Amino acid sequence: MKRSTMLMTAALAVAVGFGAAARAEIVVAVVGPMSGKEAAFGEQMRRGAEMAIAHLNAAAGVLGQKLKLEIGDDRCDPKEAVAVANQMVGKKVRFVAGHFCSGSSIPASRVYNEEGIVQISPASTNPQLTEQGFSNVFRVCGRDDQQGKVAGDFLADRFKGKRIAILHDKTAYGKGLADETKKALNAKGVTEALYEAYTAGEKDYGPLVSKMKQSRVDAVYVGGYHTEAGLITRQMREQGMDAQIVSGDAMVTNEYWAITGNAGQGALMTFSPDPRKNPANAQIVDQFRRAGGDPEGYTLYTYGAIQAWVQAVTKAAKADSAAVIAALRGNQFETVLGRIGFDRKGDVTAPGYVFYQWKDGKYDYYTP
Repeated sequence: MKRSTMLMTAALAVAVGFGAAARAEIVVAVVGPMSGKEAAFGEQMRRGAEMAIAHLNAAAGVLGQKLKLEIGDDRCDPKEAVAVANQMVGKKVRFVAGHFCSGSSIPASRVYNEEGIVQISPASTNPQLTEQGFSNVFRVCGRDDQQGKVAGDFLADRFKGKRIAILHDKTAYGKGLADETKKALNAKGVTEALYEAYTAGEKDYGPLVSKMKQSRVDAVYVGGYHTEAGLITRQMREQGMDAQIVSGDAMVTNEYWAITGNAGQGALMTFSPDPRKNPANAQIVDQFRRAGGDPEGYTLYTYGAIQAWVQAVTKAAKADSAAVIAALRGNQFETVLGRIGFDRKGDVTAPGYVFYQWKDGKYDYYTP
């Protein structure tokens, strides 16, 4: 080969290399129940992630590179979650915003830990997720031991001398939340009248409602998801029960009201402070609404999880997981969730839980 030809070939190779670098993308993912009975929450997460990525890419991306979003569907099934996590490994994902259900996040986190992928869950509240000692695992939501204490203290104080039932759906989330609520209730010297498990996915909870009716319960705490909580609420009202419904953050979807109708009036639930009400988020909230829907529930929590990761990458000046993890643990981040950071376990250092109440098809802060 002539020297001139060799030089041209080398120059072409360099040019191609620079072009590839210029077009390089950083792959990230959002993973949650994009189908199945908890798909309403997957939709929240997807919308939050897509809007965050669109905003970031419109502002030149991260470290001069665009972000590419992969979407994974785990159906809130632990086995599916592990399979999807391995798929994300194969797609060379650097960061996962997910999962939603604790029962999915926990087994998937083991895959991400082995592969050095940063995981920030917008929604998984079971304490075990961050108690495993994995340096790469974080969450921007609270924990069930925080949420359960708020609920248990409320029940003990507001229903003193009354009969309280605690229900759970046997899942990592539902049972974990119910048990933490029971623990807080018992710590205040109150023993529940009933502690019952139910099976998620059923349509008829008549026998359970009849048992609560016979026990003359005044308040019912539901540790589980909105679908079953909605059916139990509606069937209680159909049987003439007027007991107060109290539940957790898995009721922050308009699908709850779609199931209950007016039977859901007055139901209470714990959830973190609503980022939609922060005046600083007015423009973003308006963009979501103009794009086709209100950013309810975990929409902005997913957006905020991505913001935190991106700011950590920027502070680290590279997307290398070890550097990003160090940045996540050593800094504060300005997000739609406010100014947040993470403790040594990976739990968010932000305000805890407050009560909301369903009224006329909407939920808002509860004022006694």
